[in-house]
Amino acid sequence: MEILTQTWHWSVAGFLIAVVMLLLNYFGKVFGMSSNLRSLCAMTGVGKRVPFFDWDWKSQRWNLAVVVGAMIGGYVAVHFLSDVSNVDINPKTIQQLSAMGIDAPNGKLVPDELFGNQIFGSPKMIIILLVGGLLIGFGSRYAGGCTSGHAIAGMSNLQLPSLKAVVGFFIGGLIMSHYILSLLF
Repeated sequence: MEILTQTWHWSVAGFLIAVVMLLLNYFGKVFGMSSNLRSLCAMTGVGKRVPFFDWDWKSQRWNLAVVVGAMIGGYVAVHFLSDVSNVDINPKTIQQLSAMGIDAPNGKLVPDELFGNQIFGSPKMIIILLVGGLLIGFGSRYAGGCTSGHAIAGMSNLQLPSLKAVVGFFIGGLIMSHYILSLLF
């Protein structure tokens, strides 16, 4: 049996996301990955000390299945459906990464200097991961949801706060990639 390694066309994923959103809207559910952190914290009993986590997490069990599905889907995509030969990185991007000491991915989807296991041996990278994680957590809480919740669910429901959040996410991403990233490396 031959294993399929060709990446899916973007329209397949887009169609599947639309179907999931229609089903969630039909059943009155709201999609968002960051809300699962609240569910996980509530499951551990943190709600006894922090009122924000004192809520009925069992009503959101279905959303925890989304996280498990995303992890399984990510594993399947990386190990069985990824073909890096059709990833074409702009030479200017490779040049800019080289100037920061980051080698081209060399047949991988992402460079090892940013995503390899060796980053856990670097105090600088561990600090970047911790600070970045705290900022993402704070930002998603402050914005009332994460990028997937706002960009996929909120925008599909034509919610103005989600449009504002997505514009903010893009502006923040542009500032990070064009100004801050070069200072970190």
